Amino acid sequence: MTAIAPVRLIRDRATWLIYLQLGVFATYLYGLSAALPLLRLDQGVSQAVAGLHGTAMAVGGIIVGLALPWLAGRIGRRAAVWTGMAGMSAGTLMVAAAPTVLPVTLLGYGVASGLASIVLYLGMAALDDRHGPAGPAAISEANAVCVIVGIGVPFVVSAAAQSAFGWRAALLVTPALAALLALAMGRVRLPEPGDATGGTGGAGGAGGTATEGRARFGWRFYLAAAVLFCCVAMEFCFNLWAAKLFSDQTGLPAAVAATAVAAFTAGMAAGRLAGAWLALRVPPTVLFLGALLVAAAGWAIFWLSTNPVFSYAGLAVSGLGVALHFPMALSRVLAASGGRRDRASAMASIFSGLAVGIGPFLLGALADGFGTQQAFLMVPALIGLAAGGLLITAGGRLRAGAGEPA
Repeated sequence: MTAIAPVRLIRDRATWLIYLQLGVFATYLYGLSAALPLLRLDQGVSQAVAGLHGTAMAVGGIIVGLALPWLAGRIGRRAAVWTGMAGMSAGTLMVAAAPTVLPVTLLGYGVASGLASIVLYLGMAALDDRHGPAGPAAISEANAVCVIVGIGVPFVVSAAAQSAFGWRAALLVTPALAALLALAMGRVRLPEPGDATGGTGGAGGAGGTATEGRARFGWRFYLAAAVLFCCVAMEFCFNLWAAKLFSDQTGLPAAVAATAVAAFTAGMAAGRLAGAWLALRVPPTVLFLGALLVAAAGWAIFWLSTNPVFSYAGLAVSGLGVALHFPMALSRVLAASGGRRDRASAMASIFSGLAVGIGPFLLGALADGFGTQQAFLMVPALIGLAAGGLLITAGGRLRAGAGEPA
């Protein structure tokens, strides 16, 4: 294996702002994920109907993804990202305000997800522009911050569910933190496509905006996006349904089983912190394939276990592998875009939105028909598809260095 020469990652105020915005994003994502089993019980609906909340998240992400290049070009990344923070908070508040009204909670999940995708994908594009060769490491580190915050969110939801306030109180964390961050760092400027300092230039540089609407992406881009689809679908299957399988397998009540997501996010935090270092030193395809194998091993432990300790361990190992899937898949999508990062981010949002909608809903429907354990066989299927797509886009060049194509 040929090692990649170390690349320096310089963190400026804009970098830290994106990291912190991803931290607030985590309170929305993991809060609504951990709350879904409790929301289902309050509403008295089936698993498939509850899975429609994932579909609502997908629809929101797709709609916003279609408008994302226009929005970023119209008002700039900074204003667009803060608009996303406000909409993410509003959607979360909708769920907290009317948890027993299915149309309202579906709308809340959709609004929160759609506007949150602006925060996520424009933030990732800005990091890639700012840090150039160190972009994958910055993206992995930003996502590490996200999951580190996410570790505590299921415990907050579980504690609130067992208190007099109810689980809805935990959802108020998102708008509160978003408001505090806006007051503290609202004037920090994010890198724009025309003034990237660490990027590779080309279409992503000063002249990139004018051509983004006309140039077409090649097949490698769409195959990289399909790999991203598999990775996002897999992650959300864990996020939205791991607590249910944990409860079914161990016999623990739903309010306690909500903490199972914390084991998964703990593994993701460790994986992304290590991934930020590894991404600067290990060939991308080798690292990505290794992460897929680790996730498969963790899934097997979790899927077979009926003991809470082993189930937690399986989820932690799964998270360790899944940790690198999204950052590396997104980095490959951006790398295959020819420098058109905002447009590629919009396409990534659309593919991710489809994954969020199809994956958890299909798993929920399968769970209603065959049981949650059998439905979780979707995970190794998605791992296999992602690995196949990765090998095709890599073209067999597993020993490539930093310039390895996406």
